[in-house]
This record gives sequence, C-alpha cells and structure tokens, in this order.
Amino acid sequence: MMTLRRIAAIAFFAVVVRPALLVVTGLRAEGRGHLPDHGPAVIAANHNSHLDVVALMSLFPLARLHEVRPVAAADHFLRPGMIGWLARNLLGIIPIERSGKGAMTALEPVRAALRNGETVIIFPEGTRGAPEVMQAFRRGVTVLAEEFPEAPFVPVHLAGLGKTLPRGAWWPVPFSAEARIGPPRRAADAPTTPMAARLEADIAGLARGSASAGFAVE
Repeated sequence: MMTLRRIAAIAFFAVVVRPALLVVTGLRAEGRGHLPDHGPAVIAANHNSHLDVVALMSLFPLARLHEVRPVAAADHFLRPGMIGWLARNLLGIIPIERSGKGAMTALEPVRAALRNGETVIIFPEGTRGAPEVMQAFRRGVTVLAEEFPEAPFVPVHLAGLGKTLPRGAWWPVPFSAEARIGPPRRAADAPTTPMAARLEADIAGLARGSASAGFAVE
C-alpha cells in the first residue's frame, strides 16, 4: 500500500518537476537502457546544480521513485525551511555528515541504503563546481564499490543544468540540457582499478560525446 509521502513524491515529479524541466531545459536523455531497474545500484554523475538531483530522479519511472535516493549534505539539507522539507519528504535524500571523520563513517547511511536494495544517486566530486567544469572524483565511490562489488555503478554526464541554475543562483534561466548515461561498471569486473578513476574517465568520455558545448574537465 502506498504511503502518503510516496503519493506526494509521485505527484510532485509528475505535475511539477518533469513539466518544469521540459519547459526550462528541454531535458534530453540518451542511454536510458543502462539505468538499473532495481537495486542495489549507484548512479554517479558530475555535479554543477541543485537541478542535477531532480533531473536524475526524473529519468526513473514514477513507481520507482521511493527506491531512488540522492546523497546530500546533512548540514545543508537538514536545515529548517522549504528546501529541507522538500529534500526530506519528496526527494528522500540520504543525508551524510561532512564531519571530517573519513569516508567509511560518512558513507554509512549510503551503505545502509544499498544493503536495503535501494538505488543511490551520488556525486563523486563531493560538491557543486563551476558550470560545466568537472572536478576530480573523491574516493567515496571506490569505498562503496569495494563493499558492493556486484552492484552496478552507472556513469551519467549532465550538461546544461549548471547554466540553467548555477551555484548561488535562486532562479533558473532557460538553457538546453541533456543526460548521457553510460554502461554500468562493477568492481568485480576490474578489482584492481579504483571505481572513482573508472567513473571519472567514463563521464569525461560521455562529456566529449555530448551535443551540448562548453564542458571541460579540470
């Protein structure tokens, strides 16, 4: 039986998020067939905008939204106010503490979600960067891959959203956007290569094939 929160999230994406993304960005997606239809699984993407989360979640069937959970900083999204309420109740974020105590401690809520069979959205850069510029990936995804070697890690390159709603902006500007989804990676297939390095190379490769211009890798 659907809970009220699940019904509200479906309605939010069906009535607000998807139409808004279509009107403001004309969001296109390539490679949808690579998205997992069940968990545990990890979606790894570059990060330039708060729109990245809802754009990635919008690619999944509405009936699966309750199983798709984005990782977000607790100090930002657990604060009182509308943004925090939306993040907790409609997006179902996995809050992580940026306490400086190490990846194993910070990622425990993410590991719990994967053990529960959920699909996790993670941004390996760790923070939003300058529009259309990808920073080096942190080792968190490697830590997760070592514990879940059979789980698919799906690389996604997002383009355009960093210009639609860049860091520090409060109102979106119309700009075309797209998501390019690559084949999944599994740690078990190449146990000696860090997952962070594999995903960073995959997403950079997807960026080079992107129809949207202006993407760079630092």
